[in-house]
Amino acid sequence: MFTDSHCHLNFPELAENIHTIRDDMAKAQVTRALVISTTLERFPEVHGLATQFDNFWATVGVHPDNEGVQEPTLDDLLTRAKLPKVVGIGETGLDYFRLGERTVADMEWQRNRFRIHIQAAQQTQLPLVIHTRSSSADTVAILKEQGEDGSAGSAGGVFHCFTETADVARAGLDLGLYISFSGILTFKNAQDLRDVAKFVPMNRILIETDSPYLAPVPHRGKTNNPSYVPFVAKQIAEIKGMSVEAVAEATSRNFDQLFSAVLK
Repeated sequence: MFTDSHCHLNFPELAENIHTIRDDMAKAQVTRALVISTTLERFPEVHGLATQFDNFWATVGVHPDNEGVQEPTLDDLLTRAKLPKVVGIGETGLDYFRLGERTVADMEWQRNRFRIHIQAAQQTQLPLVIHTRSSSADTVAILKEQGEDGSAGSAGGVFHCFTETADVARAGLDLGLYISFSGILTFKNAQDLRDVAKFVPMNRILIETDSPYLAPVPHRGKTNNPSYVPFVAKQIAEIKGMSVEAVAEATSRNFDQLFSAVLK
């Protein structure tokens, strides 16, 4: 029924309880989850979960905020993308939130890393899982620069855990991207984001937990897990004036359309 389009089940606080989490998912009617790669070093854990369990899938990528890790080459990504049950490229993108004493100009390594991921997505025709934080203008600019405009040859993808403005959402939609909402949508101070969710058409919305982070109300502050994704669906249902079941059906259908490799 429900699909969690973005979670980190290989992280220790979840991996050590994976069987309990799967039981909780079944009780909550969360039938599928996409486990997201953030480093090449830990990709085997991500892929291992996808191959061990028939309702998990995996991506391959290096998170933009990760420094001091193996820098991905195009071949690194292409090789791993060919493995069974790998259906996306990422988590990738840009993150300028923790610049510290650095300038945006100093973050060219992030922009180059993002370009490598885009090229891998285009060559494999697997969608991008895109992270953007305090960097939306450059994120959109690089996507356009690399030909990710929704035309033939574009890989497409999703802005995951969306927290940006309606203008950024519109730019993403214009590029053919999906928009994924997390538990942040349920937070009391997130009315602006709920307004964005109202604007985004239902056929371009995904839902996610980004677990173990960002547990939705009424579990805010707890360790998040995929069994909580129905609370995100419930919030969207209220925003859109739909039933929760209709949101579950629509977002799962959108997941199938974006990550079409899951149907192979």
